[in-house]
Amino acid sequence: MAPTPASEDPTGAAPLLIACALGIEHLALRSGAHGGALGPVTVLRSGMGPKAADRAVARALAAPELRDAPVIAAGFCAGLAPGMHPGDVVVAEETRDPRGSTLCQGTELLRAELARAAPGRTVHTGPLTGSDHVVRGPERADLRATGAIAVDMESAATLYSAVRAGPRPVAAVRVVVDAPEHELVRISTVRGGISAFRVLRAVLPTFFEWHRNVLLPRR
Repeated sequence: MAPTPASEDPTGAAPLLIACALGIEHLALRSGAHGGALGPVTVLRSGMGPKAADRAVARALAAPELRDAPVIAAGFCAGLAPGMHPGDVVVAEETRDPRGSTLCQGTELLRAELARAAPGRTVHTGPLTGSDHVVRGPERADLRATGAIAVDMESAATLYSAVRAGPRPVAAVRVVVDAPEHELVRISTVRGGISAFRVLRAVLPTFFEWHRNVLLPRR
């Protein structure tokens, strides 16, 4: 799907590309940006699944205005570790899929900023693994045994496609919508989904802080 520009940067700096999959994630991110130009950003709704994410991100980054854009994969995820709750936040240290792993930048900055933006919510850091289907039941334990702390369908493909298009800072921030003790069936109709939506909307300013820092000249 076509990316939606949320604001423009008069300095001409590379804009931030935020990629999500679902309409409800896109709504949370767009409503989080409403009311103020927090930074140069384009919000891309890729569609569900790794193949859709691959195609959409590659197409978006082929545009001249996004050629050098840092990329954040954002949205919801399934927590894998016991004790996780809907509304917890996951900051990936790396994303993984069958093609390998992609290292993320600015993890500690994001962790600190997210703790301030979402007080009372636990922020987890660790590997975020990709899947081509919704993970349920015992499969969680198998993925947890690999060291991953959370799983979703698009983050790994998004970041893999982003770095394949050219060197750039990348990150993945996901809000837990279900967890081992809190499995969901329908995101939009249960309390956990509503909680995750509100957190995703609230943490958007942290993405702009990350964007500003990763674009600072190296000394």
